Amino acid sequence: MDSLVSTQWLAAQLGAPDLVVLDATKHLPDVTRDPHADFIASHIPCARFLDLPSLHDPHAPVGNTLPTRAQFAKRAAALGITPTSRIVLYDDSAIASAARAWFIFRLFGLTDVAVLDGGLAKWRAEGRVTESGTVEPPPSDFTAPEPARRVRTKSDMLANLDSRAEQVVDARDAARFLGTSADTVHGLEGGHIPGARNLFFRDLFAPDGTYKAPEELRGAFRAAGLDLDRPITASCGSGMTASVLLFALHLAGVEDAALYDGSWSEWGADPATPKETGAPRAA
Repeated sequence: MDSLVSTQWLAAQLGAPDLVVLDATKHLPDVTRDPHADFIASHIPCARFLDLPSLHDPHAPVGNTLPTRAQFAKRAAALGITPTSRIVLYDDSAIASAARAWFIFRLFGLTDVAVLDGGLAKWRAEGRVTESGTVEPPPSDFTAPEPARRVRTKSDMLANLDSRAEQVVDARDAARFLGTSADTVHGLEGGHIPGARNLFFRDLFAPDGTYKAPEELRGAFRAAGLDLDRPITASCGSGMTASVLLFALHLAGVEDAALYDGSWSEWGADPATPKETGAPRAA
């Protein structure tokens, strides 16, 4: 199964015994929609509700932190996922939240995982059938391996300021990145990690909400000042849209990439961390 699947492909695969379709919708804090209520009202047939908003570590010092191995395993088991499941993730969110779920699933060893290109919006726009109501699959005995080393901490990012071993790319809009406006989403001043480059996540999509072609994605990263032959760490406000960059890098054939999960909500809130405003300095 490809990492990015079309609505036509998914429609033909619905009902396959090894296929697990998951609604991975999550919204920004200022959006009043309830993903679970929306799912009950209308979802892709046979889909299950991932509840991505609650799939995080509530004990972590930074909000929206990735779940622990035990937390992920418990959720995956409750959803009836097995190591041989083919998993398709979709969302109905302005922040393309299925990419965050894709990163989490891959982090914990599941590789046959795809994102539905265009999400629920494209599915509906094509007049495809939806269902309503709750879905309660039989649980599995899923266990998760130790997560892959694809997550960076604040300490890692501080060390990288000296070594510059990894490039940093920020998925937020230009105004927050440059510091010409506050990061009102997280209640912080604008700005960015020193040396970071900026690629707004929405620039990775075509007008219909589908991902751009791989060569276009590669061009977007290069235009932002990234060398695709060197390691890259993605950041954003809270680790959500940085995952969109990581998924786009994957589509472009770049796998040497990691996530700074704390992102600006951690870095920007710490008065001790260095910060930059304005356009990035030349490498």
